[in-house]
Amino acid sequence: MTRALVLGGGGVAGIAWELGILTGLLDAGIDLTTADRLVGTSAGSAVAAQILSGVPLEDLYERQLSPALLDSEIQVEFDPEQMMRDFGSALAGKAPGREVFQALGELALRAPTVAEPLRRAVIERRLPKRSWPDRDLRITAIDAYSGETRVFTSTDDVDLVDAVAASCAVPGVWPPVTIGGSRYVDGGMRSTTNVDLAAGCDPVVVIGPSLISMLAAPEVVRGEEELRASASVVTITADEASLSAMGANPLDPASAKPAALAGRAQAAAHIEEVRGVWA
Repeated sequence: MTRALVLGGGGVAGIAWELGILTGLLDAGIDLTTADRLVGTSAGSAVAAQILSGVPLEDLYERQLSPALLDSEIQVEFDPEQMMRDFGSALAGKAPGREVFQALGELALRAPTVAEPLRRAVIERRLPKRSWPDRDLRITAIDAYSGETRVFTSTDDVDLVDAVAASCAVPGVWPPVTIGGSRYVDGGMRSTTNVDLAAGCDPVVVIGPSLISMLAAPEVVRGEEELRASASVVTITADEASLSAMGANPLDPASAKPAALAGRAQAAAHIEEVRGVWA
């Protein structure tokens, strides 16, 4: 039995909320950090790297409540409605999949953002340990030039900080991340969770504020459907209270504390269904 934990995107609020959910489940004796495979996308890549760092989950959770978090992140203006308009203009007439992802890469490459080293420093501060864990960790990103999906693992000659930074590089908000001879953007463009990368695992627990993937390529949708047909899959998304706690801007560092608290409280509603599959 190969157990998988899939962690989706959601910004600073998503990181805090997912850590809250995981901590709340641990309160009930359910330790999802023991998963054999972890799939991390965007915010989920940071959470996956954190929970495999060896730092106790309670400590990682407490970091989300600390005022120091506000000083370690970059304040950025984020308008979801404007982002959708920008994406709509960039994607007009583009075919789902690689063509769409390439267009988003082009948008990201020309967008004015903070300098890449400044953003990388933020990601580095998020990770207690900067080396790949001795576990099957898969981190997703998109090649900004080709539109190809890249799944980073410990077998690649890629720094963990760079892999997480690439997966978190929201087009138009954060700078694409330079790795080798290319630059990479947010793996959440392919799918909010990339749950299809958990193929072959059973059970699978999927945690993400929202699982809506409007840009997902057909093969991603098919892969997810096949996984759900062949494995026990439990999905946890943000409830109304958690969504309210996250607020309108999930990239705002101030959203971390309320999101973490809401996630830990929400976990109680999922104890039995998770326990039912996570032996």
